[in-house]
Amino acid sequence: MLEASAWIMTIAFSVFAVSVGWRMRRKASASFTEYAVAGTSLPLIIVAFTDLSTIMGAGNFVGEAEKGFEVGYSQLAFVVGEQGSKIAFALLFAGFAGRFAYRTLAEMMDDLILRDPISRGLVALLTLSLMVSWIGGQGLGLGLLFSNFTGADPTLIIFMFTVIFIAYAAMGGMHAVARVEFVLGALILVLGIAYYLQVFSLVDFSPATLNSRLEAAGHADLTEFKVHIDTLTLFLTGLLGVLGAQVYWQRCFAARDGRSARRGMLIAGTIATVFVCCTVLVGMVARAINPSVDAADAMPWLMANEVPMFMTILVFGLVLIAANGSAAANLNAATVIVMNDLIAPLKPGMSDRQMVYAGRVLTVVIGLVAAMAALYAESIIALFARAYTLLACSVVPLMLVGLAWKRDRRARFSMGAQNSHVTVWGARTALLAGAITGQVVGLYTGFAVAVGCAVIVSVLTRTRGEVSAVNP
Repeated sequence: MLEASAWIMTIAFSVFAVSVGWRMRRKASASFTEYAVAGTSLPLIIVAFTDLSTIMGAGNFVGEAEKGFEVGYSQLAFVVGEQGSKIAFALLFAGFAGRFAYRTLAEMMDDLILRDPISRGLVALLTLSLMVSWIGGQGLGLGLLFSNFTGADPTLIIFMFTVIFIAYAAMGGMHAVARVEFVLGALILVLGIAYYLQVFSLVDFSPATLNSRLEAAGHADLTEFKVHIDTLTLFLTGLLGVLGAQVYWQRCFAARDGRSARRGMLIAGTIATVFVCCTVLVGMVARAINPSVDAADAMPWLMANEVPMFMTILVFGLVLIAANGSAAANLNAATVIVMNDLIAPLKPGMSDRQMVYAGRVLTVVIGLVAAMAALYAESIIALFARAYTLLACSVVPLMLVGLAWKRDRRARFSMGAQNSHVTVWGARTALLAGAITGQVVGLYTGFAVAVGCAVIVSVLTRTRGEVSAVNP
C-alpha cells in the first residue's frame, strides 16, 4: 500500500505542477522580467507561501533530522542561525529589496555598489553555488526517502524528480514556480503540524521523556546543549550564508511592494524556524527509539515503522512537495543568475524572447548538473554548509560594507545611482580573498579578510574624484 501510494502521489503532483507550468508559459514568455520575477507583481499571500515552500525543502524535513540524530540539541544553534536569518532578512533587507525592480542580488550590488562587470560576475558565480547545492540537496533527500519507502534505486529517483521540477520551472518561470509553491506552502503548513504532533506523541510530548529515553539508549550526550566556538560558528554560518541567497532576494524583487516582501518573509521565516527546530527533535526521537539505524535513514525509518500508515503516506507527500517546491525555486533562481549576470552582460543586444529561450535551456542544464552534485554529496547538510561558508566570507561582507559605507549618508539608495565608497579593486579583492580564506581557514578569518580587503583596498585605490567627494 505504501509503495503504491507513493507512486500515485508522485504522479498526481507531477501532473499538477507541469500543468501549471504549461498554463503559465505564455505569461512567462512576455519578457525576461516576467520570467525571472513575475513582473514584480506578487501579493503578500503568495510571497508568504512561496517563501515557506522554498525554505522548507528536503533538508529541513530529512537532513536536519539526520543532524539531530547525530548531534542532538546542539544542532539547534545552526537551525536558529540558518532559519532565524530569514527573520533577520525580513526585518533588515526584504522591505529594502522590495522597493527595487532588480532580478538578482548581483545586479542590485552592481548598480548600487560595484559598477564592475567582473565583480558582478564573481558575485553571480558565488551565489550560484548555493542555489546548485540546494537543488542537489532536494534531489538527494527525495532519493533517500523514496528508496527507503519503495526500495527504488536512489539514483533513478533523483533524476526522475529532477525532470519534474525542470519541466514546470522551465515552462512557466517565476509565474509557475510561485503558483505551485503557493499551494505547496499551504499544504506544508497543515501537514507539517500533523507530522510533528504524530512524532512527538511517541515521547508523550515531553522533553523529559525524550531525554530519559536517550540516556537509557546510551546517548545522554545528545541531551546537552554545548555552547562553544563550533556552536557559534554553526550559528553564524547559517545566519550570514542565507543573507546572500539569491532565491530570497528574488522573491522580494518579485513582490508588488516592500511591505509585501517584508511581511511575507517574516511570516515564512517564523514558521520555518519553529518547524526546523522540531525536525531536529524528530531525529532525536528516532535515536531514542532505534539507536542502531543509520543517521541518514532516521526520519524515513521512523515514518515507516513507528507511525500509522496513513500518517506515513501524508508525510511522504509532505517531503515530496517540499523538496520539489524548493528545488524548482532554486533552479529558477540559478537560471536567472546565469542568464542575467553572466550571459546578458556579454550579449547586451539580446531580445526578451531570446533571453527567455536561453533561460529555459539553462534550466535544463543546471538541473542536470545539480542532480549530478547530489550523487556525490556525503549528506544534504554537507552540500549546504560549504556553500553557506563561501557566501558568508565573500558576497555578504562585501554587501554589508558596500551598503553601510555610503558616499552620501543622507541620500536614499535608488536604482541607477551608485552610493558606496567600495572601489572596483576593493570589491574584487574582497570577493576572491574572502572566498578562498573562508574555505581554507574558516568562517571568522574569511569574513574578516573580506571586510578588511573591501575597506583597505578601496581606500588605497580611490580615484582623485572619489577622494574629493569624501573631503569636499
